[in-house]
Amino acid sequence: MNPILQVNQLVKRYGDLTAVKGISFEVQEGEIFSLLGPNGAGKTTTISVLSTLFPPSEGDALIAGHSVVRGPYAVRRVIGIVPQEIALYEDLTARENLQFWGQLYGLSGRELKERCEEVLEQTGLQEKANQRVKTFSGGMKRRLNIGVGLLHRPRLLFMDEPTVGIDPQSRRAILDTVKDLNRQAGMTILYTTHYMEEAQELSHRVGIIDHGEMIAIGTQAELVKRIGQRETLVLQFGEDQSAAAIIPQLEAMSGVQQVIAENHSLQVLVNDAEEILPAVIQVCTAENLKVRTIQIQEPNLEAVFLQLTGRALRD
Repeated sequence: MNPILQVNQLVKRYGDLTAVKGISFEVQEGEIFSLLGPNGAGKTTTISVLSTLFPPSEGDALIAGHSVVRGPYAVRRVIGIVPQEIALYEDLTARENLQFWGQLYGLSGRELKERCEEVLEQTGLQEKANQRVKTFSGGMKRRLNIGVGLLHRPRLLFMDEPTVGIDPQSRRAILDTVKDLNRQAGMTILYTTHYMEEAQELSHRVGIIDHGEMIAIGTQAELVKRIGQRETLVLQFGEDQSAAAIIPQLEAMSGVQQVIAENHSLQVLVNDAEEILPAVIQVCTAENLKVRTIQIQEPNLEAVFLQLTGRALRD
């Protein structure tokens, strides 16, 4: 595969705030690459710069060989954008929205008509094509928003948190659409999310971003390998209880790698969760802590983020 996107030491500042801090990465032609990180990590700012909405403060990026600094108009011809905020006209129908945006992309006549129908089919909105968007559910609006970004058959599609705030059924439909676009149409997709499950399901490779810095890049297997076969033991306590006092005792146990307190829970990275669980429960009981729930999580992207940053992905 060849890189369709090459990001080189990209920096974006807003006054005294540096939102993106010199990140570099590549996206190969034909892959789904996810930027995974919590809210405020710099994902949307990165997309905004790559889509030429804002110029970078430093650095550059090449998209299909075109610089976002020196050739923004050439870049716009090869990218599609699905923004986090819905960009639709609510008083128009789904078909009318597609026709309007298609004309802005330079489509007309028979080509525009055919592309509108193809996109309605891709997004599962054929039966709703003549209904006004203001009658749509949040999930339907999201799907139509994706359709707008597909009209001109972009080589690289940016999707910024496309499943935020929608119901599980609509979320499932969007994830399936993303996979179909990549598998059947061969479309390259840069997908941002703070949902670890989405990144795991969709991505060929993942870039983990936090506080504007790229802290790890690789396949899921490569990233998980960084923390070995350690499991995460998650203990949830009552809202009136603090487990901070037992952290030193847990950290002193053989086989415990890291203990992180979050709200009214503890996340304990261990070599073998089942083996160490009885001793952990014994410590909790001795300190009069009531454990409400216990989970054992296999190594995953959340565990990688936890180890690299010392906090949970959804902070």
